[in-house]
Amino acid sequence: MTRITRRRKVKAAIKHQLGYVRQNLKAIDALIGCGARLSELKRHWWQKLLACSELERQQGLLLASQTNSIPDRLVNLVQTHIRPMVRGKARAAVEFGAKISVSVQNGFPFLHRISWNPYNEGEDLIAQAEKYKLDTGPYPERICADRIYITAKNRHFCMRNGIRLSGKRLGRPPKDPDVTTAHKQQLRSDQARRNEVEGVFGYGKRKYSLDLIMVRLPAGAESSISMAFVVMCAEKVLRLLRLFFALLFGWIYSFLMAWSAIRAPAVICKPDF
Repeated sequence: MTRITRRRKVKAAIKHQLGYVRQNLKAIDALIGCGARLSELKRHWWQKLLACSELERQQGLLLASQTNSIPDRLVNLVQTHIRPMVRGKARAAVEFGAKISVSVQNGFPFLHRISWNPYNEGEDLIAQAEKYKLDTGPYPERICADRIYITAKNRHFCMRNGIRLSGKRLGRPPKDPDVTTAHKQQLRSDQARRNEVEGVFGYGKRKYSLDLIMVRLPAGAESSISMAFVVMCAEKVLRLLRLFFALLFGWIYSFLMAWSAIRAPAVICKPDF
């Protein structure tokens, strides 16, 4: 089966299903015309009815306009806030769920933004830098970011505020091989440091089920995601406290052992003839 034939079959199936949905919506309109009141419906049935009506409108526009994209596209009748996000990954070209913006400062992960709509992550760099300045005073010395953050606007912002932004330099490479080698080493170091953010995502999905949020409402899902990052920071503090008290008790133990050795009476052994 060729791709064109498969697309035709899919469109034909969608057209038939839309006919069924329109028929049911017309039946509901006929009941309303006979005196039925939608106010008697429960809240979740009312929301599903509105979602079905919007879904029929969107799919009808997609079929008529011969396109695959539409603003605020519905993919779930219950969770109407979820949108498809094209990621282009090998495992899943399209993902569904919340899109979060995270930064790591001194080993602590911070959640900056939760969005249910797709957006360009490069827009968050300036806001995160301003938030860092608001919390600590100065701007960060360097920002190790992904390629999507390295835009002309972000480069200009970092250059204006004395921030070193990781990534390849603009223009031709320098003729001096020593400068090129140093820049490559710095680029590898920044990339290794940036991988800490990817580790936070993997750790959150593996241990805190960030990829398996079971809450349906958007407020509850956002609370679950935020609490996961709060617990991550709390565990980081707990590990640092354990290390601190281990070093402290080790120092106290070594001090007491040395003090007991000094205070112990000297024993002189004499030969017995």
